[in-house]
Amino acid sequence: MLTGHIERYVTLRQTLGFRLRDTARQLRAFALFAMARGDTHIRTSTAVAWAAEAPSPNARHVRLRDVVHLARFLHAEDTAHEVPPSDLFPAPKVRPLPYIYPPEEVVRIVEAASRLRRSYPLRREVYTTLLGLIAATGLRVSEALDLRFDDRQPNNVLLIRRTKFGKSRLIPLHSTVAEVLDRYLDARRGLAVTDDHVFLSAGNRRIASSMVNYTFRRIVRLAGVAAGRARPCRIHDLRHTFATRSLEMCATRREAVSRHFISLATYMGHTDIVHTYWYLEATPELMTDIAMAAEALMAGGNAP
Repeated sequence: MLTGHIERYVTLRQTLGFRLRDTARQLRAFALFAMARGDTHIRTSTAVAWAAEAPSPNARHVRLRDVVHLARFLHAEDTAHEVPPSDLFPAPKVRPLPYIYPPEEVVRIVEAASRLRRSYPLRREVYTTLLGLIAATGLRVSEALDLRFDDRQPNNVLLIRRTKFGKSRLIPLHSTVAEVLDRYLDARRGLAVTDDHVFLSAGNRRIASSMVNYTFRRIVRLAGVAAGRARPCRIHDLRHTFATRSLEMCATRREAVSRHFISLATYMGHTDIVHTYWYLEATPELMTDIAMAAEALMAGGNAP
């Protein structure tokens, strides 16, 4: 029965640290839809028909994506399960503007992490160091969680291995950031565990991204940051904040902007500089500077 397969799949992934509350609800609804059609295995036609009933393009994409993941899991055990094409309902390309944290809010977030309940050794140190490192370097959350001891290189450099787009890069650290990280690493080496990930969960292994996001939401509430926002703050917005503040420090002369953009795109691991240009929209200060430079150029002068 599909319901039994789904419960086993959900339980297995939850033991790996995935919350899957919404996914589980969606897949149970799919099972009822499929069984009403007499299916005992996943059928592409059924998956597409169920996804197509969703009310929005994003909801259709999410529905089909969840079934595809389930189908791949079950197909490995029983090839009678069909794996639907994953590109029938592409994700909408709308990219929401990030929340840009003021410097004082970043300080409050890191401080609030130091007040987390110490449910396992170094929990407070893990989250204060993790959040401070992301805020100071613009690392992706996954990149920070994938760090291992050997990635701390000489001369205050971090090695980021084969990241989102399969490329490695070197990240220079400010001396103050390197000092805090090294102090944490000294404490981390005192744990008698075999896993060499820098940041560990209560189970002494790499922290799942879902757990970090959950804990971050608790930290933000504890810090009293952006309490009135309709959309919750995200840990990924620390990366956006780093990029935006970096661009705000750049002179608006065209040659300076070009050099700065290329350096920032490389530092952040962007494969296309278009992803870096997107940050220009993030704050009124950036847009004002750009508008002033454009007006000067149109008037035949030089950008300020």
